[in-house]
Amino acid sequence: MTDNFVWYELCTNDLDGAQAFYERLLGWTCAPFGGSGSAETPEYRIFSMNGAGIAGLMPLPEGMTTPFWLGYVGVGDCDAATASAEAAGAHIHRTMEIPTVGKITLLSDPQGVGYAIIQGYSDRKSEAFAVGKPGHGNWHELYSPDPVAALDYYAGQYGWTRGMTMPMGAMGDYQLVQADGVDIGGMMRAPENVPPSWGYYFGVDAAADAIERAKANGGAVLNGPMEVPGPMYIAQLTDPQGAYVAVVGPR
Repeated sequence: MTDNFVWYELCTNDLDGAQAFYERLLGWTCAPFGGSGSAETPEYRIFSMNGAGIAGLMPLPEGMTTPFWLGYVGVGDCDAATASAEAAGAHIHRTMEIPTVGKITLLSDPQGVGYAIIQGYSDRKSEAFAVGKPGHGNWHELYSPDPVAALDYYAGQYGWTRGMTMPMGAMGDYQLVQADGVDIGGMMRAPENVPPSWGYYFGVDAAADAIERAKANGGAVLNGPMEVPGPMYIAQLTDPQGAYVAVVGPR
């Protein structure tokens, strides 16, 4: 099997405000992670959907001011995957080991887009990503200054393969990406005034209802609802603290 996204994490400047927003937007529940919140360990909370762990919630790292979502790709050997990524042009920010959880590396791809890899210590399979399932990660979208080179990098590191290519006129191509024959996301050239980044789409029962929940709870709508092949509808949002997030589901 190829590697895939297995976890999502929100770093924010208002844990309580963000928790309330995503509970209402996506139907998540949230609970403290055991052992966190001490002087030595930053507070960490776990978002779940019907008992399945989906994402983490933690304070912004020191020196950072803009809340953001981070995706974790699961790997079998973190040390080997880190060395391979660095040899392929990635920038390694930090490697750390969390007892009972796993070994993690924070890195940026050769085009400067940040993400993380994790070698988990549990045999339990991740439930965070599940195509078409509300409350779970449904899609991953890379805005890159060079999506062709980006696909070569991620294919080389994690075994992802090229799916269907969708021409978008002046915006260039939208390249679908597959893991084990399943579409897991798309890559495209970063639009003007949009920083290169990964974007994460979470499933909802109805995109229009999710938009109204977002607006009612302090979020902002950047785009949508917009129909995409499926047929499904997407909406791109910012939460009340300013983190970019997206939803996908029936209209």
